[in-house]
Amino acid sequence: MNFNHFSQKLLQWYPENKRDLPWRNTQNPYIIWLSEIILQQTRVAQGLPYFQKFIENYPTVGDLAASPQEEILRLWQGLGYYSRARNLHKCAKQVVDNHQGEFPNTYKSLLKLQGIGQYTAAAIASFAYKEKVAVVDGNVFRVLSRYFGIDTDISSTAGKKEFQNLANQVISPEQPDEYNQAIMEFGALQCTPKKTDCNSCPLQSGCYAYNNDLVEKLPVKNKKIKVSTRAFLYHDIECNGKTITKTRGPKDIWEGLTDFPLVEFQSPENIDLEESKLFHELQAFSPTIHFESEKTYKHILTHQKIFSNFVSFKIPSDYQKALEDWAEHKGYLLREPDELEALGKPKLIVRYLNDKK
Repeated sequence: MNFNHFSQKLLQWYPENKRDLPWRNTQNPYIIWLSEIILQQTRVAQGLPYFQKFIENYPTVGDLAASPQEEILRLWQGLGYYSRARNLHKCAKQVVDNHQGEFPNTYKSLLKLQGIGQYTAAAIASFAYKEKVAVVDGNVFRVLSRYFGIDTDISSTAGKKEFQNLANQVISPEQPDEYNQAIMEFGALQCTPKKTDCNSCPLQSGCYAYNNDLVEKLPVKNKKIKVSTRAFLYHDIECNGKTITKTRGPKDIWEGLTDFPLVEFQSPENIDLEESKLFHELQAFSPTIHFESEKTYKHILTHQKIFSNFVSFKIPSDYQKALEDWAEHKGYLLREPDELEALGKPKLIVRYLNDKK
């Protein structure tokens, strides 16, 4: 296999075709790390405004480490995969507390930081420190699979190992940083999942998939994601302008974010006010109740489909003290409107609140 021809073609293509992005043309490991975490599972167009907000609010890793987690989650709101934001904060604290505010400068040492896996460690090590270690993401899988004709399942352990070994063989030893950027950009812009423009591809002549009519069949990914369905009935409880909220706990979606008290049902069809224990408890406060059973909010996550309905309760001001006692017993908090606005919330809750305005 002519690895040198492959890598040189990519290095020639990249300067003429790369997008002008703020985290490129820098060797600052903080900026590189921040961009890579934000862009995980996220398109560049969606992630760019978040990157700019984080850099504006936290110019250094020390600034990020010193910020409260609630503030970080609020800034992350709408980007999804909130474990990234929590790990971002933990990692920043590790860098400050254990490394005097300086990111480790080797691939192996970077792997020891919270939330940094093989791909992110390789990106930082190569882009910031020019270490010869290859990045392997979805774009890289696709380019390597098609060009070299590899049909090993990329979701399998054997496949991941095979592609990582190949990637480390073909990487340019002189320009590992530029090469890694090039192959990822090539997969994002040229060798795309669908509607691939093979006619203008500089790698066409040596591409196994093109020459064997396999472009649409490679790479191979057999693993199917099992998606579960969940149904929430949220209780939007207000008294004297304040809203009862709860903070989502660990071992479930949206950990650390703020939403409302809820009752979970087996399916959207099973949502029933009369089956809600909270609904019956709140009758003690003589509420005005509003419920539109047909108005359902749908939110799709990688492994879950969430269907949510909202029932609103307006509690007379005479019951405020009794309601506060009830909320405290339940582990809930009453929030002023500006407090609720400042907290990080699931996108589902943001959509509902916007519709209420």
